Amino acid sequence: VLLEGTERHAGLVNQFAGDGALIVVGAPVPDDDYATHALRAARELTAELDRRAPDTPATIGVSGGEVIAGNMGSSKRFEYTVMGDPVNEAARLGAQAKPLPGRVAVAGRLFEQAAEDERAHWEIVHSVVLRGRNERTDVAALKSF
Repeated sequence: VLLEGTERHAGLVNQFAGDGALIVVGAPVPDDDYATHALRAARELTAELDRRAPDTPATIGVSGGEVIAGNMGSSKRFEYTVMGDPVNEAARLGAQAKPLPGRVAVAGRLFEQAAEDERAHWEIVHSVVLRGRNERTDVAALKSF
C-alpha cells in the first residue's frame, strides 16, 4: 500500500536498506520524464510514510543518470537491481535527508531536469561534497511538508 504512489509514477521501490529506500524510475521500462516521475514518487511516498508510520525514521535519497539495470546474482541469490554512480549518490543523499522536510533529498541536477510543475514543490537547500566524491552536489528538498 505504501508503494502505490511510486508505482503510479512508473517506478518501483527496489529495496529498503536500513532506514532508507531506493526508488527506481526509468528501468526496466525506459521513461523520458523519469526526473519528474521520480520526484513525484518520492514526494508521495514520504507523505504516505508520514501518514501511516509517523514514527518510522525512513529517509529517501533520489538521484538519476545512467545505470546498469537487470537481474543479477547467482543461482543462490538472484534479483533485479540497479548499479552505478546514481545508486551510490542516492544512498549518500539518503543520509543527507535526515534533517530535511519529509526526510527526502534529491540530487540538484535531477531536480533541474524535472517538469516545472513538479519543481515548484522543491527547492535547492544546500550544496555538499558527498562521501567518496570530489565535487559538490546541490541538494533539493521539499519546500514544505
